[in-house]
Amino acid sequence: MKLPRRKFLRMGAGAAALPTVSRMARAQAYPSRPVRILVGFAAGGAADIVARTIGQWLSEQLGQQFIVENRLGASGNIAAEGAANATPDGYTLLLLGTPHAVNATLYEKPSFTFIRDIVPIAGLVRVPNIMSINPSFPAKTVPEFVAYAKANPGKVNFGSGGIGTSPHMAAELFKMSAGVDMVHVPYRGEAPALTDLLGGQLQVVFGTMPASVAYVKAGRLRALAVTTAARLEVLPDIPTVGEFVPRYESSLWLGIGAARGIPVEIVNRLNSEVNAALADPKMKARFADSSGSVLPGSPADFGKLIAHETEKLGKVIRAANIKPE
Repeated sequence: MKLPRRKFLRMGAGAAALPTVSRMARAQAYPSRPVRILVGFAAGGAADIVARTIGQWLSEQLGQQFIVENRLGASGNIAAEGAANATPDGYTLLLLGTPHAVNATLYEKPSFTFIRDIVPIAGLVRVPNIMSINPSFPAKTVPEFVAYAKANPGKVNFGSGGIGTSPHMAAELFKMSAGVDMVHVPYRGEAPALTDLLGGQLQVVFGTMPASVAYVKAGRLRALAVTTAARLEVLPDIPTVGEFVPRYESSLWLGIGAARGIPVEIVNRLNSEVNAALADPKMKARFADSSGSVLPGSPADFGKLIAHETEKLGKVIRAANIKPE
């Protein structure tokens, strides 16, 4: 039977539209079962709190449980590997951030390639660091600190919560940018590093905002600067490092990703829901309580941030010849 040309064209157009309709239906049906968010860090920490906050929002909005699963080890690489090897259907997500950008260079032969195997979905928060010193240290400004460090090479010790952590990378970037020689003292966690700073065993810690701000406000530590590009609303009188060290910026950032191959429609739906959360006043306040500023944007925006940070931190790691523990 010979079909009329017009009817044939209509049938052809309908067949071509089927894949699009199928993809849209799949996105609308998502999620039809619980979703896991893999977190490579301990319960109760900043990453875990952020994951549980956004997980609760997504559970309420999408009608399925978004369950946080803590998989510790290798500075977040265990969780990232689990996400990279998961079925790319949107039911296994990764809470990713600065440590994963660090690990991309820090570990020479990982079992997966972070930039290639993890698809960015949405940014969540950016958490500042504070360059803090013991009040007895003979410097009250960043220029005075730099002058002291240059006059006493190798005699200034800085602490961190471990190799590759946000405080470690912020300090190493400062060393490179300011041209000073400081000695890294890694601890098993940020809290003991700050304890030794309070006790005078260390000279400086580039601590994360949640861990440091209470000591600063109580006058037990002196904040010389914050590491973000702009001053913070909660500490408006504290300058940025970049006001004295050109082009310096460092912070802990967190977001959501998933295995390569996840349908773009699901990526876009999750991105839309996350951005709705970041625009909600109550959610913004919850993130602000943990000293984070929200990081809205498209998947492409988040991907650009990841690529930029991975390249920047890779240069720091190679220049400082940092090796994993």
